[in-house]
Amino acid sequence: MNSSHLRARLRQRLTRLARALTRTHRPCSPFEELVRIETDPVYRALFFAQLDAALDERHAAEQTTAVEEIKAAAERLRALIRSPGDHERAA
Repeated sequence: MNSSHLRARLRQRLTRLARALTRTHRPCSPFEELVRIETDPVYRALFFAQLDAALDERHAAEQTTAVEEIKAAAERLRALIRSPGDHERAA
């Protein structure tokens, strides 16, 4: 492929991507959404990029929650180690 052909293909893909990004979202059935994902490569790429970002965000939130729970548990253990007499009286 020569460079002018590559530029034309790139321009075509960018135009399709711009249209996909600026298209107003109308509610559609899950089947219509699946058909669009399967038939429109630009929309498929956008869909999977958004899905990956959502999964990364969810994973980061879960990881942050787990870290906070571990820190809280460690602080409770430190408190028990610092004052064993208080723990025995409370029991």
